[in-house]
Amino acid sequence: MTHTTPVRHTGRRTATRRWGRFALHYLEMVIAMFAGMFALGLLWSAAGVAPSSAHDPELAYLLMAFDMSAGMAVWMRVRGHAWAPILEMCGAMFVPVVPLFPLLWLGLIDGMALMVAAHVAMFPLMLAAMLRRRDEYAH
Repeated sequence: MTHTTPVRHTGRRTATRRWGRFALHYLEMVIAMFAGMFALGLLWSAAGVAPSSAHDPELAYLLMAFDMSAGMAVWMRVRGHAWAPILEMCGAMFVPVVPLFPLLWLGLIDGMALMVAAHVAMFPLMLAAMLRRRDEYAH
């Protein structure tokens, strides 16, 4: 009986560590996403080519999604990920606009609502992409 107790405890500790690594990786992806968004956003603004979310909400969102994807993709390559999971994570930046653009075009939402809804949707989509490859993100 004393032999099984430490084994179970070690198994629980290992599982906790794996989920901790998973959570840390999620946080890293969010930080990389925002770093890309801010760094490249500043670059576009300095170059005078940043689209306005009020006047060109589709273009503004797509450029922002690209900026976030670039930040995440760079960090994921640094972490040693293959292209398939990188593209899945980048897809989480673009997928939210699939139902939102038609709502924008119909005048049911404005550019600000598009930005907010898409950003809110990204986080669970990123989590879903990570859960799909749980073992990869827990290392």
